[in-house]
Amino acid sequence: MLAFGRRKPMIEEFGRQNEQLFQASFRAQFLSGVIMPTVQFLGNLNYVVIAVLGGWRVASGAISLGDVQAFIQYSRQFTMPITQIAAQMNMLQSGLASAERVFEFLAAPEEAPDRGTAMPHAVAASAPAALAPVAGLVQLEHVSFRYDPDTPLIEDFSLTAEPGQTIAIVGPTGAGKTTVVNLLMRFYEIDSGRILLDGTDYRALTRDQVRGGFGMVLQDTWLFAGSIAGNIAYGKEDVTDDEIVAAARAAYVDHFVRTLPDGYRTLLDEDASNISSGQRQLLTIARAFLANPGIPILDEATSNVDTRTEVLIQEAMARLRRGRTSFVIAHRLSTIRNADTIVVMDNGRIVEQGSHHDLLRRHGFYYQLYNSQFTEGMAKAS
Repeated sequence: MLAFGRRKPMIEEFGRQNEQLFQASFRAQFLSGVIMPTVQFLGNLNYVVIAVLGGWRVASGAISLGDVQAFIQYSRQFTMPITQIAAQMNMLQSGLASAERVFEFLAAPEEAPDRGTAMPHAVAASAPAALAPVAGLVQLEHVSFRYDPDTPLIEDFSLTAEPGQTIAIVGPTGAGKTTVVNLLMRFYEIDSGRILLDGTDYRALTRDQVRGGFGMVLQDTWLFAGSIAGNIAYGKEDVTDDEIVAAARAAYVDHFVRTLPDGYRTLLDEDASNISSGQRQLLTIARAFLANPGIPILDEATSNVDTRTEVLIQEAMARLRRGRTSFVIAHRLSTIRNADTIVVMDNGRIVEQGSHHDLLRRHGFYYQLYNSQFTEGMAKAS
C-alpha cells in the first residue's frame, strides 16, 4: 500500500537528509584534501623566497652560499612537523571527537555507592545468590522521582503490595509504569520518600540484595547467541540439566524445544531470529522459572503472537506468579481481571486503585480505558 501512503514524504525526507549528509561529507573531504597541498605549497613558497633572497645576498657578497644552504635546511626542519600534522589531520580530528565523548562519559555523575548492610535473612552482602527468598512485602511511601529536575514525573506515589498479591499497573503511555519498575529494581535512586522490601528500607540494602529478590520478564526479549539450554540457564549459576528441563516444562517450552533437530543444544542467532517471537518470550519465562525470583515483574508480551501462543504465555506467567508477590505491567486490560489490586496511573500518580469489578463500577478512568480497548477490539473484529 505504498508504505501506508507515506512513500512520497519518506522519499522526500530521505532526499533531504541524504543531501545534508552529502554536503557535510563534501566539506569534510574537501578540507581534508586541501590541507596537505596548502601546507606543501607554503613550504615550497618559503623555500623559493629563501633561495631568491639568498641568491641575491650571495651575489652582492653579503652572505656566503653555505649560509643560504643553512637557512634552507632550517626552513625544511621548521615546516616538516607542520606537514606531518597536516597529513594526520583526519586522525587528529577523529581523536578529538572521540576524546570529547570519553571526557563526557568521565564527567557523568557516578552511581552512589551502596551504603546498605546485610538484610536480616541475608548471608552476606557480597553474595546475593545466597539470600533467602524474600517474603514479598513491598511498600512505596510518598515516593517522588524525576529524570529531568524541571519535569515532574513520579510525585507522592504510595503503594503497598502484600505477600502473595498480584499488583497490576495500568495507564496510558507516559503515565510512569515503567519508571515504577525501574525504581523497584533500584536502577535509579528516588528523590524523596522511601521504598521498603520486607520492612527494610532500600537505603539499608545493597543493590545486589534488592535485585536478587526480583525477577523481570520484559516485553522486549533478550537472548544471546548460544544454545537454548545456555539461554535458559543464564539466570542461575551451577544449574543442572534436570533443572533446565523442569523450568522449560513449567514455561511450556519443553515441547517445542524437543521438536527442534538439536533439542536444547539448538544454537540461536544473535537476535534469536531462528525461532518465533512467542517462543523467545517463553524462553525468557523459563529463565525466570529457573531463577526462582521472590517477586516477579512481568511486562505483558502477547501483542505480537498468535492466540494459541498467547494462551501459553499467559498460563506460564500465571504459574510463575503463583504464591509470589508479583507486579504486572498490563497493556491488555482484559488479561488482568483476576489481579488482586489494579493500580491505575496517570501523569505519575495513582488515580484509581482496586479490583477489576470495583473499578468498572466506579465508571472512572479505568472504566474509560477498558471500554476504549473493548470498543477498539470490536471495531477491528468487524
